Amino acid sequence: MTHFTPIPCQTRSRGLLCLLFGAILLNVQGCGTTLQPWHTADLSEEYSAHKTDEIRTFDDYTQLEDKLFTQLKEEVYDQVGTGPEYELVRYSGGSAADPEGHKPNWNRSFELPAQSPVGGALLLHGMSDSPYTLRALAEALNRRSYWVVGLRLPGHGTAPSGLTSVTRQDMAGAVDLAMKHLANKVGTRPIHMAGYSTGAALALDFSLNALDGSTSPVPASLILISPAIGIHPGAALVSFVDGLSALPGLKSLAYAQILPEFDPYRYNSFAINAGDVVHRLTRSVARRVVARARSNPTNVLPPTLILKSTVDATVSTDAVLDRLLNRLAPGRHGLVLFDINRFAVKSTLLVSDPRSLTNRLLGDATLPFTFTLVTNKTPESTEVVALTKAPFSAIASETELLDLRWPLDVISLSHVALSIPLDDPLYGERPPTNKNALFLGQMAIQGERGLLKLSGDWLLRMRYNPFYPFFEQRILDWVEAN
Repeated sequence: MTHFTPIPCQTRSRGLLCLLFGAILLNVQGCGTTLQPWHTADLSEEYSAHKTDEIRTFDDYTQLEDKLFTQLKEEVYDQVGTGPEYELVRYSGGSAADPEGHKPNWNRSFELPAQSPVGGALLLHGMSDSPYTLRALAEALNRRSYWVVGLRLPGHGTAPSGLTSVTRQDMAGAVDLAMKHLANKVGTRPIHMAGYSTGAALALDFSLNALDGSTSPVPASLILISPAIGIHPGAALVSFVDGLSALPGLKSLAYAQILPEFDPYRYNSFAINAGDVVHRLTRSVARRVVARARSNPTNVLPPTLILKSTVDATVSTDAVLDRLLNRLAPGRHGLVLFDINRFAVKSTLLVSDPRSLTNRLLGDATLPFTFTLVTNKTPESTEVVALTKAPFSAIASETELLDLRWPLDVISLSHVALSIPLDDPLYGERPPTNKNALFLGQMAIQGERGLLKLSGDWLLRMRYNPFYPFFEQRILDWVEAN
């Protein structure tokens, strides 16, 4: 999910004006502010909460999805040129960035059946993202005989214009269909939900509904990856700017940023409505967690495992602690934090050092959940250990030396990195052997600014997890224990 931070204002009365100016400035500064077909297409075949009479099952949902992708071709692909100059345009047929050139197209919902399933798993991607993000985890769960569904959330996997009108009710409705589908496939066997970023908030929302009896089934456990629990408070005002986009000549104000679309599985342009949806969803979930903790303190949520980088430009670690984990019943939940590379970076270079947070968590004997910190064995070593502390303990009771090391040129993970393995052919550590394949992973590139189509900020962000084997095994152990 893209993080939208409004320009700070000195007074409340100037807040809306500053937000509007910030949105305009972001559009002006974006790389290529002219709206393209993928910014304006009205994809009417998309699922919405208003279609519940005609779309009643997950099979209905995927059949509608087929129509949606046919419409995407007609409304967007057929309007875009082809040839060498379009090689990095996602919506140019046959380009290196065209997801239709890959089989399967991971922008679509997918299902991995199991012959004798031990349970089910629903995987939910993040805002502006696609099912590709959790592809590797889905395949690992399926190898353990779980029946897996990777849901494409409404508004996603097609064109950025899909996020200008999507609602949280649309996404929640799709989640409901997918969970009921899994229940039909695995019966009374446990069904787990794994959500990344906004997908994590949707998993929480569904779980609270199931526990209240308004839907079913109740998940056996939750796995929340870089969960969107706390978002910048300025997002509450973005709907004002979004509303202005309906006025003549102001359509670009529907977007917080307009960027070239070269990523086959993630939108680079980000709709203001999407930020508003996340803000409203996370506020609602936080309020409901508080209310349930008061009314049913011993069973607030199913067993919940959270995995997150200590540094995350999109979502807040403090919110994960204060709004979620510290409100849950003791002993059933866990937090895994991935520290920064203590060998590669000096604290004097950091805007802020997460050391104070990790030290506090390691020494806090009041924490009601299991805490694991993945960090350097020593500041003089790239070797990595996992320090694990039991609930209500002031010291780490277990130190596991992982057969993993920090890459020397990597200083931290990021919001988008955790679920991507090292060998991912698109975002991984090394380019694939096919030299003509698009690669958006680790690229140590230096030169003059302004030369590349990819911004410096984009190139700097970590996109894969060097500790993915630990990440995956921790999740597999979790679902098998629950």
